[in-house]
Amino acid sequence: MIVADAHRRRGVAKVDDLNPASNRAVTEYLSVLDDAAFGGATPVQPKVISPTDPAARYTAAADGPAVYAYSDNYLIDLKHAVIMDVEATTAVRQAEVGAAKMMIDRAADQLDVRPSRLVADAGYGAAEMLGWLVDERGIEPHVKVFDKSERTDETFSRSDFAYDPEGDLYVCPGGKELRKRRRRFSSLRSEVTKEGTNHLSRQSARLRGLRAEAQMLPEHAHAQNCAIRP
Repeated sequence: MIVADAHRRRGVAKVDDLNPASNRAVTEYLSVLDDAAFGGATPVQPKVISPTDPAARYTAAADGPAVYAYSDNYLIDLKHAVIMDVEATTAVRQAEVGAAKMMIDRAADQLDVRPSRLVADAGYGAAEMLGWLVDERGIEPHVKVFDKSERTDETFSRSDFAYDPEGDLYVCPGGKELRKRRRRFSSLRSEVTKEGTNHLSRQSARLRGLRAEAQMLPEHAHAQNCAIRP
């Protein structure tokens, strides 16, 4: 993380409060609002924006007082301990994931280096990123899955279902197949609990409170299955 040269206690609430004529940093920030490394990385607006260096993100990622900062992202050849590429982004996970994709492709285009494996932390373990690695680039992910599907309300979690990569489907604890493109029900199914497994055949093992089967059968399920589970 690179701490920006901006006062940590000064900020404005929204982009409209910035004065485009105040300094060059504001002008440059406004010009890259749709850039994937900065404003376009996430639709979530920052809670506070520095009027001195607005592209920096207010974050406490360093386990200290919140500051305005950037992320410095590195692509490293672990076997030879060589930094292959560097890309700076705003300090938000989505921008860092985008930087990883950019550096992998840039290493292939400019250096003719195409990794067979990628080691990264759980911040890079979202389904979309894993799908990009496995299905589009043929890279084996040594990445912990970014998974919030475990449930504590006595209903089934995703880990209770076995994924079949050949059929691209899950098998529920009752032995029934859950396919991705099965019809949606007009009303939510409920009471699918670990104790009430006799309901599985009638309710297609839908999880209580989830609106769509896509929550149970995510995109890139095969790629998630290839990655490291927490």
